[in-house]
Amino acid sequence: MRSLYDLNEFRDTSPDVAMYYNGVGDDKCGCFRIHSLEDKKIINIVASSDMGWDHVSVSRIDRVPTWAEMEQVKRMFFKDDEVAMQLHVRPVDHINVHDFVLHIWRPTFAPIPLPPKEFV
Repeated sequence: MRSLYDLNEFRDTSPDVAMYYNGVGDDKCGCFRIHSLEDKKIINIVASSDMGWDHVSVSRIDRVPTWAEMEQVKRMFFKDDEVAMQLHVRPVDHINVHDFVLHIWRPTFAPIPLPPKEFV
C-alpha cells in the first residue's frame, strides 16, 4: 500500500473521526473522502495495514461503489506494481455491517496467485 501520508489532502480529520478512531491516522491507517470520477459525489474510505494485510473499505452513502470507483480507489491507495483483490468469502464467514461497502485486500507477506495472463 502507498504511504497514506501521500493522500493527506483527502484525509478526513473531522472531530467525529478523531473521536471514533482516537486520532486521524498515520502512514498506515486513516479515513479518507474522495470524489468519484463518475459523478463527483463522495466516496468514503477507511484504510489500514495490520496483521499482515493491507485493507481498504470503500463506501458510498446511497449505493454500492461501481467497478470504476473501486478501480479509482485501488489506483490511489496501492502502488502500480501491487496486486490487490476483492474477496467473496463463504456465507458462514460473511459479516455485513454496511449495505453499501466493498473491500480491497492485499496480503503483505505473500504474493496473490494469479491465473494465466490470457485468462485475465
